[in-house]
Amino acid sequence: MSGLTIRDVIKRYGDVQVMHGVDLDIGDGEFCVFVGPSGCGKSTLLRMIAGLEEITEGSVAIGERDVTRMDPSERGVAMVFQTYALYPHMTVKENMGFGLKMNGHPKAVIEEKVAEATRILKLEEYLSRKPAALSGGQRQRVSIGRAIVRGPEVFLFDEPLSNLDAELRVEMRVEIARLHKEIGATMIYVTHDQVEAMTLADKIVVLRAGRIEQVGAPLELYRDPDNKFVAGFIGSPAMNFLDGTVSGGKITVPALRQDCAVDVSLPGDGAAVSLGLRPEHLVIDPAGDTHSVELTEALGGVSYAYLMSDTGEKIIVEERGDVRSEEGTRVGLTLDLPRAMVFDATSEARIR
Repeated sequence: MSGLTIRDVIKRYGDVQVMHGVDLDIGDGEFCVFVGPSGCGKSTLLRMIAGLEEITEGSVAIGERDVTRMDPSERGVAMVFQTYALYPHMTVKENMGFGLKMNGHPKAVIEEKVAEATRILKLEEYLSRKPAALSGGQRQRVSIGRAIVRGPEVFLFDEPLSNLDAELRVEMRVEIARLHKEIGATMIYVTHDQVEAMTLADKIVVLRAGRIEQVGAPLELYRDPDNKFVAGFIGSPAMNFLDGTVSGGKITVPALRQDCAVDVSLPGDGAAVSLGLRPEHLVIDPAGDTHSVELTEALGGVSYAYLMSDTGEKIIVEERGDVRSEEGTRVGLTLDLPRAMVFDATSEARIR
């Protein structure tokens, strides 16, 4: 297996530049997830690593090999697509071994590699079936099996769970995490679902508009984001952002009807900032009257109250236990200010 090195990668389509000098190191055996909103460049970057998109400028190396201008078949990568891309007239066994067969591998080698992939993915009972007789999750496991038999240096996953229902997505996340632990391969995984990113990744790369916003371990990005975009994208429900103004060493927050003392180096009086608080860092005070309860989303052991301030700002609060806020009532808020984050209103950079 091998790690990956990306240096100063730029991608242009004619006069339109969509990737802007991407630099990234992915270690041997790491599970790295590219995450970001639609159009951020995550799939384009993955396809450039695979060789399916030409790199305009910059370089990609897998291990010690510069693969920037190599054909996809020479790079030592295997790609798993969202659409499975299975041959409908072939059985599961034939689908998994077809690539090796076309490359002239001996039958005994093909049998051995397919058997190993079958064991890893628990596909024994499906080997004689054709894709039409499989569920979506089973088809995706076959697609992953086809990648495994190739023995690649790097596995590339392009939103592989997007076509599955919610229950199957959870099951397949567990399967992919188990697969990574068992074979220890370098894996790069593209998704727009930050829950997938948080549960699967050793390293998350947050992209926006063709640029890397931040790279780090899941909890590192959750607890210590560099800017408002990363803070809002990582975490579900998203972080609450409340407009404020610096005054006398505190932040005046109209939506909360209070001045907030935070332990950061605030700019001068009059500076516009955004106070960030995650839903679990707020507690509802039933005796207060600063916010109206618009909706309560009960999810079992946890629920989320959607509040509206008198200034028109929406706030989400996590509630646990059996007591739930009632829609249509007015409540107050208690803040866990040591957990609050402050962002510059213009640049959106974190103020520390």
